Amino acid sequence: MSAETRVPIPALALGVAGVIPFAGLAGLILVGGAGLVAPEQAARVLQVYGAVILSFMGGAQWGLTSASRHGPSGRGLAVSVLPALFAWATFLISGNLALVALAAAFLALMLYDLWTVRRGETPGWYGRLRVGLSLAVISCLLAATI
Repeated sequence: MSAETRVPIPALALGVAGVIPFAGLAGLILVGGAGLVAPEQAARVLQVYGAVILSFMGGAQWGLTSASRHGPSGRGLAVSVLPALFAWATFLISGNLALVALAAAFLALMLYDLWTVRRGETPGWYGRLRVGLSLAVISCLLAATI
């Protein structure tokens, strides 16, 4: 594996750490709260965490497009604010619909990330990292709706 496609260990470790709350909260929901918390409360906390992380991922896009050797693109800057706006909008809905909406947004952002990798706008390793983490997050969000 080339240096261009090898995911840096710190990025991988921190990315995986960011998935832990998704997995833990989804697990709590699936076991009915395990006597620790009401499943509805865990779902709300999962929604809030998902919205925060989706907004963070938009910020990552802002940073990536701003660091481009060609200067920031209008498209990249516009796309970078959409995750935060969408995350905020999920608070207008609740329950399973909000979690499904967040899962769809993470999928859309992952596809955009892969598109930017193919265009050479972001490092090759970024796409590899985003696929694994995004699929884990999407799986957790959807599992929580069962």
